[in-house]
Amino acid sequence: MIDLYFWTTPNGYKVLTYLEETGIPYRIVPVNISKGEQFEPGFLRISPNNKMPAIVDQSPGVPISVFESGAILLYLAEKTGRFLPKDVAGRIEVLQWLFWQIGGLGPMLGQNLHFGQYASEKIPYAIDRYANETNRLFKVLDKRLSDREFMAGDYSIADIAIYPWVFKHPYLQLRLTCFPNLNRWFETIERRPAVVRAYEIGASINTTPTMTEDSKKILLGQDHRAVAA
Repeated sequence: MIDLYFWTTPNGYKVLTYLEETGIPYRIVPVNISKGEQFEPGFLRISPNNKMPAIVDQSPGVPISVFESGAILLYLAEKTGRFLPKDVAGRIEVLQWLFWQIGGLGPMLGQNLHFGQYASEKIPYAIDRYANETNRLFKVLDKRLSDREFMAGDYSIADIAIYPWVFKHPYLQLRLTCFPNLNRWFETIERRPAVVRAYEIGASINTTPTMTEDSKKILLGQDHRAVAA
């Protein structure tokens, strides 16, 4: 049994989608980040960076906890043998795009969302900087998908990691239709039954996903004191 500490963030949806794709038994432990539940001591013992998501695998003799979405996807893929090739060439092809998402796509789109949607002060330089970088990264994806159905051969943890961030495209100051190969890939994945289920589950958990002034203070005002809490 996998305990999934989850909220409806792009990184949270990565793991929920993987669990739905594979049918691994799991239970969701909601951690409402808008209310600051990610700072509770019990969660910090599992996820010392106080971010979504985290898991505890209850199946081994001693429970194993994993934080960071990329590490969780890799752990689950190795545990199940699903969505990660076993041959060296295929494996590294998937992992390089998984790490590309973790190191580039996620952080840059996160900053795009912050400065474009949530920041109280609208700074044109920052808005343009991250909008331009988002556009560049989407072009990288579009070029990569020009001659293949998925990111690295068959559907894999690379696709599972990238999709929830591309899902945020309505808020990223660009139109997905400007990237035809990426748009085709996106539409293919959004029709997968496991993806549909994951987002339906998320919507049933977070029924009021609006960003309030109080939640902004919690989410956007963190400093070193959040770690010490």
